[in-house]
Amino acid sequence: MNGTSKLNVESGTYQSGYYISLFGAALILLWIGIFKFTPTEAAAIKPLVENHFLTFFVYKTASVQMVSNAIGAIEIIIALLLIFSVKFASLRRYAGIGLIMTFLVTLSYLFTTPGIWKIVDGVPVTDFFILKDLMLLGFGLMIVQNNKK
Repeated sequence: MNGTSKLNVESGTYQSGYYISLFGAALILLWIGIFKFTPTEAAAIKPLVENHFLTFFVYKTASVQMVSNAIGAIEIIIALLLIFSVKFASLRRYAGIGLIMTFLVTLSYLFTTPGIWKIVDGVPVTDFFILKDLMLLGFGLMIVQNNKK
């Protein structure tokens, strides 16, 4: 086809991009995961969690901080899976699946949380920090697809 080319996964540029993405995703997950252990972040995610159709019930069985700690632990585990997948390729698929599941849920908060969208000067805006999850979701899909690497 005109205008298309085959992806060269052996190139140095691709390899560099892959590892920058991998360690970048791991750093973001570690950082956010650690922050989930603070009362500030536990309170900040409460409206997201309590208004979601998959997680609305968790505060009936656990405290706000305990729920946040559990989410943080999951994020840290996925980050560690990513990091260790550099040495142990068998972990790569689990890391990719973890990324996909995590970021599908977090992106769905954009549609389940009341008041998350606001109109500013006629343009719908939200907490743009959550939109980084689009890229991380894409990276998770790449890892699962390219598991032989």
